[in-house]
Amino acid sequence: MDHLQETDFAVSSKDVSQTQLTAVKNKHGVPKRLQACHTGFIDNYVIEGHVPGRVINRLLKERPEIVGLAVPGMPIGSPGMQGPNPKPYEVYSFDRDGRIEVYERIQPSQ
Repeated sequence: MDHLQETDFAVSSKDVSQTQLTAVKNKHGVPKRLQACHTGFIDNYVIEGHVPGRVINRLLKERPEIVGLAVPGMPIGSPGMQGPNPKPYEVYSFDRDGRIEVYERIQPSQ
């Protein structure tokens, strides 16, 4: 959340049980293989996992016909997952028909 607030997003959170969170992910069409630790919503898009704020800004500018974006797992180097030896990772888009595509490849700075 800190990263998103630093990127000028207004953020609020709600603590829910894992069962409730899984139900929200399923209700909003997050594919099982993309499900991560956090689920958020902005302008009718789902944001799943550690998606960088600048990528969310790109999404809001381009407005593709997708359900949302996801970063599965918690890759070192993604927002909130700082650590030694950050690795490149992918931000995926997903749509209502089950299509999953790479939306952006992230090359974290060393």
